[in-house]
Parts: sequence; C-alpha cells; structure tokens
Amino acid sequence: MNLPNRLAATTTSYEPYSLEEALAGIAAAGFRHVELAAIRGIIEHVPLTADAKALGRVQRLLNRYALTPVALSAHSNLTTARGLKDAFRALDLCERMGIPILNTAVGGPEEGEEDEAAFLRNIGGLADYAAERDITITLEIHGELTATGRKSAELMKKVNRPNVRINYDTANCEYFGAVRAEDDLPYALPWVALSHLKDKVGGHRVWNFPALGSGHVYFAKLLRMLRRGGYTGPYSVEVEFKGHPWPPLAAVNRAMRKSYQYLNRLGLS
Repeated sequence: MNLPNRLAATTTSYEPYSLEEALAGIAAAGFRHVELAAIRGIIEHVPLTADAKALGRVQRLLNRYALTPVALSAHSNLTTARGLKDAFRALDLCERMGIPILNTAVGGPEEGEEDEAAFLRNIGGLADYAAERDITITLEIHGELTATGRKSAELMKKVNRPNVRINYDTANCEYFGAVRAEDDLPYALPWVALSHLKDKVGGHRVWNFPALGSGHVYFAKLLRMLRRGGYTGPYSVEVEFKGHPWPPLAAVNRAMRKSYQYLNRLGLS
C-alpha cells in the first residue's frame, strides 16, 4: 500500500534564528511537517545532549505550531570517533522524540577528504543501533563519496543495509557533483528514503539556493520521476539563499511561503 508523501520544511532554512522562529515561519507558510536540525556547532535547534526538560520544550513548541517531525538533520562525520558518537546521540534523540529518519552525511557538515574505509567500518554498528529503534539513516547528497545520486548508489551497494538509504537533495547534486537532478536521480531512486527539495541558481560550486520556483531545478519532472519510481517518503523543503549573511527573518518566511505555494501548485500539500 502506498502512503502519502509528507511535505515538510527543514529548520536549517532558519540557520541563525531560534527554533521557535523557525517553527512559527514554517507553520505559517502552510507546512504541517518539519525536519529538525541538531548539527553540533552549526544549527542546534535541538541540542544533541538535550535533557528531558529541553526536549519537553521542543515538544511543546511542536504542539503549539501543529508540526510533526519526520526527520532529524544531525550531520556528523561518520569516519571519526567523535562524529560517530554524535550520530549515536542523534539516534537516541530520534527514539525519544519518535522521529523515524536520521539525516546525516559521510563527512558531516564540513567539506574535505572522506575516508571510505573508515565510514564502512563504522556504519554497520550505527545501522544495527538504528534498526533496533526502527530508524532509517539517510545519507545526504553532499561532499565527495555521496556527491551525486550515482556515487551514492554505489556506496549503498557497499553498505548493503536495508535501513541505510539516500537523502536525495535536488540541488546538492549540481553543487557538489556538477550533474542535473533529472539526469542523476534515476541512479539513486531505488535507495531514496528522504528528499530535500532545494532550488538552484548557477552551476557547480555556486552557492545560491533560493525559494523554490525561483531557480532552474525542474521540480515538476523530478516529482513525476519520484512518483513513478514508487517513492513514498517525505519531502523536506530547504532554502539556503546565498549563505551568510542570512536574509532577515521576514525574508526567510516569505521564501518558505513562496516555496510551499509553488509545491502546492505541483500537487504537494
């Protein structure tokens, strides 16, 4: 039985702003689902080491804005001991909050050389821990080893774990891998369990990710491809503008509202 795709927005779009500001803007735009950010030192809308009191506050805010979390974005370097420890903490957060997907990346949020052998040594134990908690780990299109859907698919074959999957980011494939999503998505489609819907202006290594519908990503075609491929996972809207300095809060809210309305016209809600 096919389940409806849930349309969410990630709080990473509100990088310099508070969790409450992010949730208020996302809810006001029309979204009913959210991807929460717990990225140490970068976007700690949910702290990795949150105690019961802190998580209670997060849950009250989610309730206030009628938002249901579908994923936790907690990128950490899975090739290092510290990054792996943070990933286990993130899985604990997912379990405590009832979040079914941990979104991360091989090398974490930073860029640099990625040690495939170290990653493959570490991912098995992490996948087992996640499976015991009924959590799926998604590796985002990001960095080197997962720069494109094609490269990510090759890594999935090596990992060979049913609960380790791909977060297909519709703009990162072009930023990191110099390929258009409509050409690259078919390679990844069998492993996609989360999709970041992100628009793009400019090509390889150009950081410009505006409100959806403002760039050149062919969302209508990508959504058709995902539907025909049997994709039933969540979609999560991400807007990263031109990086820092981040736009004022009102501009971020407008971008989220524009993105929601654009996707609504394409049949998502």
